[in-house]
Amino acid sequence: MLNDKVVIITGVGPGMGRAMALGAAREGAKVAISARSEEFIAEVCDAVKAVGGDAIAVRTDVGVSADCQRLASKTLQAFGRIDGLVNSAYFHPDWGNVEDADLDGYLRAFDVICLGALRMVHAVLPTMKAQGSGAIVNISTLSTRRVMPGEGGYAIAKAALNHATRQLASELGGHGIRANLALMGWLMGVPLQRNYFDQLAARSGEAAAAAERARIIGGIPVGHIPPDEDCAKAVYFLLSDYASEITGAALDVNGGEWMAP
Repeated sequence: MLNDKVVIITGVGPGMGRAMALGAAREGAKVAISARSEEFIAEVCDAVKAVGGDAIAVRTDVGVSADCQRLASKTLQAFGRIDGLVNSAYFHPDWGNVEDADLDGYLRAFDVICLGALRMVHAVLPTMKAQGSGAIVNISTLSTRRVMPGEGGYAIAKAALNHATRQLASELGGHGIRANLALMGWLMGVPLQRNYFDQLAARSGEAAAAAERARIIGGIPVGHIPPDEDCAKAVYFLLSDYASEITGAALDVNGGEWMAP
């Protein structure tokens, strides 16, 4: 699906980020893997090469414009073009109600999630415009459709990213550049969500964790918590030529959970 394409993925960590990098390589892409953890992205880069893919690892803080520019430059040096950009850099402020929030945490979330994505867009745009083509996929969350208790800071930052995506789609379409959203819900394999069940089991017992898991699955029409590896496939589609006429779209990749009351 991504044969001969060059894709940058930001915020590569355990779970979805790693799954996207490995899966994109299996689909034929050359992958530039980035995050703040140099050790971890080096491990993911090695894993990509182990499955026959081609990859580079570039430590990047999307809060720093120079880092974003360096990532784009190193990708060009290694592979000669940039076909896709996946913005998945992550920061989650403290859980809790908006009225009690530390707004500095909200500011940090906005800077990483929304402005970080825009810094990366600025970094790749000259290349994509010169090529006359490009695909931007921004990773968002179901929390922007359905209010989740305690998720205010994260969801507000992602909601800003949602609108930024539509704005980019409108402004860049004439250059052959598409911008779309993938909205994720519960993801089995993501450490934050695995930890939620582990901590609940430690605090309240295995039966309580099993009951909570059953409650969550009861609200997901496909009948299970979606694996991150399978949700990542929707991102490859949006990056690919199969989605050539899709821009400004928000694709729910959450097992139908968005429909739950």
